[in-house]
This record gives sequence, C-alpha cells and structure tokens, in this order.
Amino acid sequence: MPHDLAVFITNYGYLAIFALVFLQEIGFPNPVPNELVLLFSGYLAYSGLLSFPLIFLTVVAADFIGTSLLYFVFYFLGEAILKKAPRWLPVHKIEGLKTKISEKGKWGIYLGRLVPYARGYVSVAAGLIGISPRVFLTTVILSAITWSGGYAVAGRVFGKEWAKIAATLGTQTMIIVLVVIILIVVLLPKIRRRIKNKQL
Repeated sequence: MPHDLAVFITNYGYLAIFALVFLQEIGFPNPVPNELVLLFSGYLAYSGLLSFPLIFLTVVAADFIGTSLLYFVFYFLGEAILKKAPRWLPVHKIEGLKTKISEKGKWGIYLGRLVPYARGYVSVAAGLIGISPRVFLTTVILSAITWSGGYAVAGRVFGKEWAKIAATLGTQTMIIVLVVIILIVVLLPKIRRRIKNKQL
C-alpha cells in the first residue's frame, strides 16, 4: 500500500474507501488493487480509527452500487456499445461469460463475482444478456457481502499483520487464497447436506 494512498484513506475515511472501491467496480483503475484497499480498511477498524460496522456497510455499498451501475449501462446500452466495440472491452471474454451466466443463472453471477479480474465483466455480461434486475441485484448484494465484506473482515481479523501477509503472499496469491476460502465456506454446507441425505 503506497504511503500517500494510506494517508489519503486514513484522512478521508469512509468517503475515500467508498470512492476507491466504487471507481474500481465501474472499471476505473485504482493505483492499488481493491483487495488491498479493503484489507487496509479492516485494519483501520482494528486500529480503532474507524468503525468496523460502518466500514463493512461502506465497502458493500460501494461494491453493490458500482457493479450495479455497470450492469445497468450494459443492460440498456449494451448493443450500442458493442457495435462500436471499444478496444478496452474484451468482447471474447464477455461472450464466454454470457454463455456461463445463461447456463448457471444466479450461481453463475455469484461465483463469477468472486473471480479476480472477471468480476466486472460478469456484470457487463449479465446486462448484455438481459438478466432481470431483480435477479441480478439480489445476487450481487450477496457477492458484495462475501467479497468486499469478506476482505474487510479479513483486514479486521488479521489486524496489524495484514501488511505482512500482503507483502509475503503477493496480491494475486492472496486473492486466490481468499477466493478458495470463500468457496469452501459457500460449498461446505451443501456438501454436508448431501452427506446427510445419503446417510438417511
């Protein structure tokens, strides 16, 4: 985490956290990955500088509002945007995601929003194929709680060790580890239910 950015977040608190998470969710690149911003936010709660419940609400709201805005842009204007096909839009990746989301529905959106680098494109693909707003919004609020809320919780739990973990593992490895943990937490109850059903 660059020192200047850490000072900016510390000085402007919830507004800075919201802005950084929101901008990345709508596709605007941040100077550092959102995951580090979220972890640092949790660390600020651990340090007593900010309220953890407010941090949690801030990051979940920024994630949800940002990705919903991206979804609605492509829900209403997607065909017009695709006709011009701007260079920054990886159409081939979005086409693959459209197929997966069409097949898996809510689970495709939810799990796709937990995959680094594909998260934003999932919202674009869902808008393009016309997933209903009710389905999309109810699914992404859960993914926002899991992803952004989960990172904030991790920053709070790890406390002062968050910087060492980030430096040791590296951002990409840390993201993969956290995604695996999230998937285990999500899938474990299903596996247990299946085992119980087989035993009955």
